[in-house]
Amino acid sequence: MTIRTRFAPSPTGYLHIGGARTALFSWLYARKHGGKFILRIEDTDLERSSQESVNAILEGMTWLGLEYDEGPFYQTHRFDRYKEVIQQLLNQGDAYYCYCSKEELEQLRNEQMANKEKPRYNGKCRQESYFVEGQEPVIRFKNPEEGTVTIKDLVKGDIVVANKELDDLIIARSDGTPTYNLTVVVDDMDMGVTHVIRGDDHINNTPRQMNILKALKANVPEYAHLPMILGSDGARLSKRHGAVSVMQYRDDGFLPEALLNYLVRLGWSHGDQEIFSLDEMVEFFDLKQVNVSASSFNREKLVWLNHHYIMTSDPAHVARHLSWHMGQKELDPSDGPDLVEVVKVQRERCKTLVEMAEASVYFYKEFETYDEKAAKKNLTLEAVHVLQGLLEGFTSVENWRSDALHQIVLAFAEDRQLNLGKVAQPLRVAVMGSSVSPAIDATLSLLGKQKTVARIERAIAYIKSLN
Repeated sequence: MTIRTRFAPSPTGYLHIGGARTALFSWLYARKHGGKFILRIEDTDLERSSQESVNAILEGMTWLGLEYDEGPFYQTHRFDRYKEVIQQLLNQGDAYYCYCSKEELEQLRNEQMANKEKPRYNGKCRQESYFVEGQEPVIRFKNPEEGTVTIKDLVKGDIVVANKELDDLIIARSDGTPTYNLTVVVDDMDMGVTHVIRGDDHINNTPRQMNILKALKANVPEYAHLPMILGSDGARLSKRHGAVSVMQYRDDGFLPEALLNYLVRLGWSHGDQEIFSLDEMVEFFDLKQVNVSASSFNREKLVWLNHHYIMTSDPAHVARHLSWHMGQKELDPSDGPDLVEVVKVQRERCKTLVEMAEASVYFYKEFETYDEKAAKKNLTLEAVHVLQGLLEGFTSVENWRSDALHQIVLAFAEDRQLNLGKVAQPLRVAVMGSSVSPAIDATLSLLGKQKTVARIERAIAYIKSLN
């Protein structure tokens, strides 16, 4: 049997953390077993679905690198197939027309609530067949009234549900459009899905869907319901906890592999290992190791992981992602040093690519003003002599390399019997506008001779203008 998993988001918003984890676990399971991973867009909610949301989902999947083998399939393209299956269920006697009005159903619900009963449809139209002039009926699935449904859940173990607890759910609305529980069953059946991996908020749907599959004499897939993701305070994950679009993490400067590593550890573990390459995730992933209890979202740990990946990944890979952030700041990486070299000197200090881009602006763009505190402390009359001496040394350098520049700064400090900080800090503020930068020799090397000389001359002029 070929393993076939699917990720089936509803395009009524962005791809969020919970959805991304579901996609990742489904992808990993398929990859581990040499199977197929299917992307299906469940867009039957015509009022709330949007092309913008579809694009956001596709963009998120692409950025994460979760390539799909089949799809994307759109439910709105399959309405004829759903109607065909609904008619089949009617013909078999496994579905029926229901003419109960909204007012009747509301009254029934209120009575059941008042009697402390579970609100559910009472099967009125199941028992008697009748027609109401001018009223379009819904179609309900005739759920078995006896016996039980056993979900052999790959995460939570066996879950047994009595059929009498399940009412006759609507499978087609009065306008003829199919409902979620019908479309998902037909899609899983037609697409040969063998394993449904999804959030445990779907557990109530599963026995209903299994009964429909059995009525259609279709294979019932195996189910794995993933525990919820909670905020650090134990509350349901919301925007204030970080439940934002996956692409917001791109915007915030995270590498996709850092987010994937973080997501795989939200509810799954392999011993005490924290860092996983994608190949290791595929090798080690097992649904049996998914936790039954909910997971807590911790942004600090995600930041820690991101810094690890910035530090250890191929600088060229990091540079490709950094390039996008430079573009967001309207900077052209070709107007300055090679981004790969920038990554090498900045990665130890920067935990996100946003931080790295902000710290690297001055390699590509002239700064307008000096940091006030840094300038007051370092751009003094005494510093003029330091900067003029260094300027002479730098002007004569032909091979603009960090080791040669380091020797010039060191020799100057020794010759003038100055602490290295008394030389390097005025130089740093002169060329970068602030007292924070990578090692001064690496900074000058990346900046280039022309910009270094021009900025030192500018700093000298600035100091003289104040005195």
